[in-house]
Amino acid sequence: MTKAATAEVISLGCRLNISESEQIKAMLADEDDIVVINSCAVTMEAVRQTRQTIRKTRKARPDARLLVTGCAADIERDQLSAMPEVDGLIANTTKLDPRAWNVPVETTPIVPSRTRAFVTVQNGCDHACTFCVIPQGRGKSRSMTIPQVLAQVEKHLEQGAPEVVLTGVDVTSWGHDLPDTPELGTMVEAVLNAFPQLQRLRMSSLDGIEIDPLLEELFAQEQRLMPHLHLSLQHGHDMMLKRMKRRHLRADAVALVERLKARRPEIAIGADLIAGFPTEDAAMHAENRSIIEAVDIVHGHIFPYSPRPNTPAARMPQLERSLIKQRAAELRSDVAHQRDAWLAEQVGKPLSVLAERDETGYAPNFARVAVPEGTAPGTILTITPTALDAGLLRDGGLQR
Repeated sequence: MTKAATAEVISLGCRLNISESEQIKAMLADEDDIVVINSCAVTMEAVRQTRQTIRKTRKARPDARLLVTGCAADIERDQLSAMPEVDGLIANTTKLDPRAWNVPVETTPIVPSRTRAFVTVQNGCDHACTFCVIPQGRGKSRSMTIPQVLAQVEKHLEQGAPEVVLTGVDVTSWGHDLPDTPELGTMVEAVLNAFPQLQRLRMSSLDGIEIDPLLEELFAQEQRLMPHLHLSLQHGHDMMLKRMKRRHLRADAVALVERLKARRPEIAIGADLIAGFPTEDAAMHAENRSIIEAVDIVHGHIFPYSPRPNTPAARMPQLERSLIKQRAAELRSDVAHQRDAWLAEQVGKPLSVLAERDETGYAPNFARVAVPEGTAPGTILTITPTALDAGLLRDGGLQR
């Protein structure tokens, strides 16, 4: 007799979804013929990709029970539930509750070891950015306690994970809902102190204005905290930031990066930027482009603005889609130029590279580097690249 196919979880969107998908897969380890799509709804394009994935998955697994969870399952509930391919929706706020999947409550997911282990330290968001629907899908900000975070990190280290990534919806709001309102730096320091064997700790996207003094100090001088800071920046013009209801100004981001690079020059900056936000004129777009060089963005995520339901920005004067796409293309080109120049500077430098599963790996600054064929995933190698090939650094010698 042929055994039924085991549960499959398809993750779309953010790193937090990746972390949660691993936990869902662990909960459903004993279930057969179930496919779960952990969806994203941050943009209309993300919703389109969710629908497309649902249709492709149904064609590939016609006999499986297809369930959808994630932000789109809440924000686009009516639209997704009407799709004939979908057998059911699981609320985003309950997707880590075994009862939502009809598995025993006492089930404790053991997350499989990964080269980079994602640990969720916070969920939800209390802010009200005018473009964002994520609070509708994630609810209010909720923090894991330090003991809970340490327990999760310990599990991953026991399974051999060489790098841990701390992630969440609004990570820098961690602790605001806990007794005595501890700051994020306190928790990061606790992880580093509790696990001297932890080789690499990485942070997911952060709101720069909420980086507390201790966390900034750790970024500046703690070698096990990777020199890679991804900012939830969104725009380079102050009026756009105000209309987005962000809490920082352009000068705040520039000053933060200047302080960090003065103390740790190798730190690499990433950022999210929105193209074509409502009312953006040519001068504002030019300021958005110029922030890329001003803070040296080498890992850029560019989002063409799309109106999301029940958000203030959707009621503002909108730009033409063609203009939004053009401005997004210009931002991507600027980031690519900045990134190529930065990658060229990495040639000839010894880099500590964590091997992934595709014969590439990542340096501490998140530069992508080719690793020798047959390198086991999770191995950390010292590689000195001698060439740059289509955004990939290639080695000219290997040291164990």
